Amino acid sequence: MTPGTAAIIGGGVIGGGWAARFALMGWNVRVLDPDPDSQRKIGEVLANARRALPGLADAALPPEGRITFCTDAAVAVSGADWVQESVPERLELKRDVYRTLQEHAGDAIIASSTSGFKPSELQAGATDPGQILVAHPFNPVYLLPVVELVGTEANPPETLTRADAILKDIGMHPLHLEHEIDAHIADRLMEAVWREALWLVKDGVATTEEIDDVIRLGFGLRWAQMGLFETFRIAGGEAGMRHFLHQFGPALKWPWTKLMDVPDLTEELIETIAGQSDVQSGRHSIRELERHRDTNLVALMRALKSQDWGAGAVLNATDAVLRKKNGMVQRFEDIYDLTQPILTLDRTVPLDWTDYNGHMNEAKYLQAFGDATDRFMEIVGCDAEYIATGGSYFTAETHIRHLDEIHAGHRIHIKTLCVGGQGKKMHLFHELWEADRLCATGEHFLLHVSLDTRRPSEPSPAIARHLAAIEAGHQGLARPAGLGRAVGQPR
Repeated sequence: MTPGTAAIIGGGVIGGGWAARFALMGWNVRVLDPDPDSQRKIGEVLANARRALPGLADAALPPEGRITFCTDAAVAVSGADWVQESVPERLELKRDVYRTLQEHAGDAIIASSTSGFKPSELQAGATDPGQILVAHPFNPVYLLPVVELVGTEANPPETLTRADAILKDIGMHPLHLEHEIDAHIADRLMEAVWREALWLVKDGVATTEEIDDVIRLGFGLRWAQMGLFETFRIAGGEAGMRHFLHQFGPALKWPWTKLMDVPDLTEELIETIAGQSDVQSGRHSIRELERHRDTNLVALMRALKSQDWGAGAVLNATDAVLRKKNGMVQRFEDIYDLTQPILTLDRTVPLDWTDYNGHMNEAKYLQAFGDATDRFMEIVGCDAEYIATGGSYFTAETHIRHLDEIHAGHRIHIKTLCVGGQGKKMHLFHELWEADRLCATGEHFLLHVSLDTRRPSEPSPAIARHLAAIEAGHQGLARPAGLGRAVGQPR
């Protein structure tokens, strides 16, 4: 999909997050917000997003889109492909905004970030109800992938299909709700926890910090990867969910919770909660808290990514899209010039790749070169499907030269030269670059191995043919500096 133009109506916390997500995924963005300080606020959100979002991807993000700040609705939405409304949660205000937007928005999708209103309520009185739907995200929008996508019978199927494609294009996971309901799915669940937490504080049972600790150090970690029902399925042991429900179901009749009641938010309760929150987190500014949050989210989501699970599976799917956009070679047939080194890695250095010295640590250089080797193996045909048949390449020897520093946020790329590819052997030489700086080289020697015998074996004829062709093409290249060096040899 060719990147388009998104209009962001309302540039608060959520609107700013949408602006950052669209811009960093290559879309041009127009922001309409009456707040005279909106440019500064969105600039700070964008700075946080630039720091965190690229680190979720193992492929480089597209060139950043342009953000323009507008003072007129017609200018903001004319020619836009997507209009995201994030104005305050007042129904009549939103309806007034839609009447103005629809005069100038053409065939753009108009999506609301509303956390509570149903799309049918938003569509009431609209010039074209089918143009309006709900796309409810989660803060920070630029990191968290899920978005609740809710329409009505007034929305043509092609509108929802188009909305789904656009959201996936910016790395999000659209969750289609078949039925509209007040507060959608997520906020109804969060509201239940929030109500009970208010009672715990009001009754003096727990402080805000104790409640947060039991979530972030306990069930919240399980929910991050498995959600609610899958977590409880495991709690049922080998007998699974049925056993869990039979064993713990009776507890639902016990008066454990106060979910059908809400404590009055008296000034006394407000001061209690605010005061405890100040003690808990007041030593950090909001921007500092956001950066801690983002760093932790990136680390958690990258851990899930390595397992292709939960939010990590969404990130892996987004990587595949980004590699295609970046022109990365996917298979041997995609190589357009066999006489040039092959681009095997193009990505941004994530936050968790740096060490106490502030630059990329030794293990991550090896990971980058290992990822480049894996990509090269896939290109010649040694992919997951081939490995499942019983053959693969094992690394026998590695030599890395560290030539220059690399920091978090740097965009790096690796070019790979095939020095040898005859028989059972694969000899690769990688050059790791940051822009025009050569930062490291990695030399890898691998042997093709039978996974049954764990001994060297001949690769498939197709892999042998591909390797021979690349080796022949690379024979005419100049011998790179560092090839064949020994550890400690003078430069």
